[in-house]
Amino acid sequence: MSEIEKRDPWRSLSRHTAARIALGRAGGSVRTETLLDFRLAHARAKDAVELPFAAATLAAELVAHGIETFPLRTRAGDRRSFLLRPDLGRSLEPEARVALQAQDFGARDLCVVVSDGLSALAAERQVAPLLAQLWPLLATQKVSLYPVLIAPFARVKLADEVGEMLGARHSLILLGERPGLSSPDSLGAYLTFRPRAACTDADRNCVSNIRPEGLPHGNAACLLAATLRESAARGVSGVALKLGPNSSLFAGV
Repeated sequence: MSEIEKRDPWRSLSRHTAARIALGRAGGSVRTETLLDFRLAHARAKDAVELPFAAATLAAELVAHGIETFPLRTRAGDRRSFLLRPDLGRSLEPEARVALQAQDFGARDLCVVVSDGLSALAAERQVAPLLAQLWPLLATQKVSLYPVLIAPFARVKLADEVGEMLGARHSLILLGERPGLSSPDSLGAYLTFRPRAACTDADRNCVSNIRPEGLPHGNAACLLAATLRESAARGVSGVALKLGPNSSLFAGV
């Protein structure tokens, strides 16, 4: 322990967390180093929201992992519309609906929708490594899967419309979470049993902060597979599924 850390125990604690503690001060103001670090983190969070989503690149990466994909479009045709009109990201544009309805996928267990949401960085960094570990687990559980549906500018509720159209037993949407000052690339996952237009947030189970510095991909994949298995067995999701910290779902996570 350095002399500075001996005089200020908060300094040693700050090495174990990304939280802004032990910031110090210079007179009545924060230190220059602290201010510059805050501004950098804020700029990274803004960039994550505004970064264009490389959907085609992500699709190619998933195909390289042996995961089939299918493109979709929401009624939010650009980033500005998506941010100012949340409702536009909750439904497909008419042409995309027609294209999806024309596919003869048949009834399957799980449809997975992927979007940039509020952080394209999260989708581009976390989706492929997460699904690469989730797919083998679902194969072991004999879960039948649709192609991964990639839909830029989507909100969580889009999976209700898509899942209902396909007749899927479950829907799972993966999308970038609202960036924090220490986490501009966190991915969120929302699982719903029997997705349909009438579903609300109370009908979903959420696994959040999926990233190496938060919930690692392998742990998130195990938790999602176990949650899906439990949801299928009970025929419910959301608040009715009651996943407490002592649940067997969390074993090994």
